[in-house]
Amino acid sequence: MIVAAPPPDGPVAPGSTPTFSVVVAAYQAAGTIGEALASAFGQTARPHEIVVCDDGSTDDLHAALAPYLERIVLVRKENGGEASAKNAAARAATGDFVAILDADDVYLPGRLAALAELAEARPDLDLLTTDAWLELDGKDLRRVYGPDWTFEVVDQRRAILERNFVFGHAAVRRKRFLELGGFDESIRYTTDWECWMRLILSGSRAGAVLEPLSRYRVRAESLSADRESMTAGRIQSLRKGLQHTSLRPEERAAGEATLAVHERELRALRLRSALRREDPGARRLALSVGLARTTPLATRLKALAGAVAPKLVGRLLRRREERAWVGAGGTTVERV
Repeated sequence: MIVAAPPPDGPVAPGSTPTFSVVVAAYQAAGTIGEALASAFGQTARPHEIVVCDDGSTDDLHAALAPYLERIVLVRKENGGEASAKNAAARAATGDFVAILDADDVYLPGRLAALAELAEARPDLDLLTTDAWLELDGKDLRRVYGPDWTFEVVDQRRAILERNFVFGHAAVRRKRFLELGGFDESIRYTTDWECWMRLILSGSRAGAVLEPLSRYRVRAESLSADRESMTAGRIQSLRKGLQHTSLRPEERAAGEATLAVHERELRALRLRSALRREDPGARRLALSVGLARTTPLATRLKALAGAVAPKLVGRLLRRREERAWVGAGGTTVERV
């Protein structure tokens, strides 16, 4: 088993085998949740329990859950968003760790066993994850971790302010998670990143098994709307993270630099959206982006092209949009 984790501060005695509660937030997930739950029940190391939170679904979720009702803990609530549903499921759970499983994704059979082995070897870790396959229409596109996206082990405090290096199907120590307030329910997108920031900046450490042990289903839909929302979510998460009282000057500087990058990206994404829609204000917005000295040169040139020929650029962007989807962590996946 290939493991990535920061070195312990000193000798660490192996711990006992922890229990894992798999938590699933379900909203309008009738068509996918059966496969997700089957993957949780099919683990070589059985979960302590599986907790499903129905977040006010109006589809036929109850029928989809019917074969599993005697084997799951079911929580029902009014719709409050993904963070709210995961928090409710975590509060109802009783395992040592809560392991997140999205309702449209699946675990591979050995995932919980690998997480348990890592937790036994490193009881000092509060946050665990594994590698995963990005999947589109039943085909594997790539693994989450690779040369272009690595799991940080050297300086997790600084790195978590620069990027979310913890893949989302994470398992977090339940007591620690609840003590720190769980997911921030005011953040709709990238709420997991803000939570991992809070954990790591408060002293927790993260580890990963670098083997693909789950499948993250890439959404076969337009990239633009999701990417804009995800970038806005990253900005919101970073602003919250930068309020943490333990930040050192160099960490704050790293976070502020990352924030500036995402703010520039959001302006560019909003410009692209305006150009695609042939919004009457697109030309003016393109000029403001193109003339801003803090904008990277390549983006400035593209923005100025949009100001000169907004309809032509809009058509080109619409064609590109048809070939792109959103992957894990907001990564762009292009059709080959």
